[in-house]
Amino acid sequence: MEAKSVKKIDEFTREIPKSFRKGMKVPIRILGSKRIFDEMDEQVFTQAANVATLPGIINYSYVMPDGHSGYGFPIGGVAAFDVDDGGVISPGGIGFDINCGVRLIKTDLIYDEVRDKIKELVTGLFKEVPSGVGASSKYKLSDTEFKEMAEGGTVWAVEKGFGTKKDLKHIELGGRADWADSSKISNKVISRGRSQIGTLGSGNHYLEIQYIKKNDIFDKKTADKFGLFENQVVIMFHTGSRGGGHQIATDYLQTFLSSMTSKYGIKIEDRELACAPFYSNDGQDYYKAMGCGVNISFANRQVIASKVNEVFSRVFKKDPEKLGMETVYEVAHNRATLEKHRLDSREKQVLVHRKGATASYYPGRPEIPAAYRKFGSPVLIGGSMETSSFLLVGSEGAKSTFCSTVHGAGRVMSRSQARREYDGKVIKENMLKRRIYVDSASLSGLAEEAGGAYKQVDDVVETVDNLDISRKVARFSPIGNIKG
Repeated sequence: MEAKSVKKIDEFTREIPKSFRKGMKVPIRILGSKRIFDEMDEQVFTQAANVATLPGIINYSYVMPDGHSGYGFPIGGVAAFDVDDGGVISPGGIGFDINCGVRLIKTDLIYDEVRDKIKELVTGLFKEVPSGVGASSKYKLSDTEFKEMAEGGTVWAVEKGFGTKKDLKHIELGGRADWADSSKISNKVISRGRSQIGTLGSGNHYLEIQYIKKNDIFDKKTADKFGLFENQVVIMFHTGSRGGGHQIATDYLQTFLSSMTSKYGIKIEDRELACAPFYSNDGQDYYKAMGCGVNISFANRQVIASKVNEVFSRVFKKDPEKLGMETVYEVAHNRATLEKHRLDSREKQVLVHRKGATASYYPGRPEIPAAYRKFGSPVLIGGSMETSSFLLVGSEGAKSTFCSTVHGAGRVMSRSQARREYDGKVIKENMLKRRIYVDSASLSGLAEEAGGAYKQVDDVVETVDNLDISRKVARFSPIGNIKG
C-alpha cells in the first residue's frame, strides 16, 4: 500500500480515502498498529475498496486488526448498510460458514486437578466430537427434523435433551435467529447438513481445554461477574454451520449473480460480492435462509457442549453441575444482523455485515443478555492453538465501528504456505513438550494451524483495547486441544 494513499488517524487507525478507487462511496478504515497494518496482504485493501462501492454502505468499509484476504469481503471486514435506502445484503460479506462462533464453558476445576487427566479428557473429546473435513455425526436427522433444527437453533437442541434452558440465557440472540424460514433452503442444504450436527469440522475450528494463569485476569470485577478466577480450567470451542451453511451461501451467490444486474441494475467490482437489495424478494429470501444457517450453527455448538459435559462428567465421576460446568457465553461471527445505531443524531436501523468479525456491544445495548448488560457484551477471541485466547467485553468505543470488533488472531500465512513451512508431527511433539496435549484428524491440518501462520493475538487484542472497542477481561492458555 502506497504511503500517499493512507492517512494516519491515530496510532491504531488508518484511513484510505474514497479517491483510492473509482466508485467508492465511503472511505476505508483499517484498525491496527503499524506492524499489523504492514503485515496485511495487498488483497485486503482491494477487497475493502470493492466493499466500499456497494449500494447503501454507510460511514466506512472497515478492516479489523485480524484482517486478511477472504472471499468477497476481507476476513475481518465490517460494513453497515442503510436498508431503507437501497442497502444490500451479500453472502460474500457473511461467509460460507454462516454464524461460525465460539463458546466458553467455565468449571470449578483448577489446573492441578486436570493436569494429569488431560490426555484422557482430550482422547474422550476427540472420540465424542467428530472432527476433520466432512466429519459425520451419529445423529442423522430426517428432512422434517433438519428443518425444525434450522428454525429452532439452540432452543431445538435443548428440547431434544442437549443441555438445559439455562444455556439460552448466555448465548447471543438467545441461541435462535427468529427470522429463519426453512422453506427458503434447498434440498442440497438438507442433504449436506443432516449428518453433521455435533461435529467440529476442519480448518481453524478447535475444541480446547484452557486455564487462567496467574496475573491473566485484567478486570477482576467483570471476571467475578462471569465466574472466572486464576488457575481455573475452562473449555473454549469454535465451529459453525458446516456443510449446510456452506450450501446456503453457494445457492444464493448463484441466485444473486444471475439476478442483481438484470433485476436491480447493480454492478459490482467483484463477482464474489454478488448481492441484492435487502428488502427485495431475493434479499429477503437469503436473509431468511441465512437465519437457518445461524440456527444450524447454534444447534451444532449446543450438541457439542453437551458432549463436553458428558466427557468431563465421565472422567471426574461427577455430574456437570457439581463440576461447576456452565456456559459463560457464546458469540458468533459471519452474520448480517439488523441493528439500531445512532447516525447524525438520530437512531436508524441498519444491516451490519460482520465477516470474520464479532459483535462488541457497549453497556446498556438491548442485544446483551440481562445478566451482562451493564458490563458490555462478552467477546471471545481465539488465538492459534499454540498461543492464548481472550475474553473481552464491549465498550463505548465500539460506537465508532457499529459495535464490531475482532474475532481471532488472523492469518499472516496461507494454509498451503503453512503446510510447506511447518511439519504437523514436529508441532505436535513441541506442543507436548510445553504440556499442551493435542489430537487431530490430520497432521497436515496441524501444520496449517501452526502458531507462526497467525498474527500475534496479544497485538490484535491490544489494538481493540486501546481503541476502547473491546476491553480485556481475561486471557486463557491452552493445555489440551482437538483440531480438525
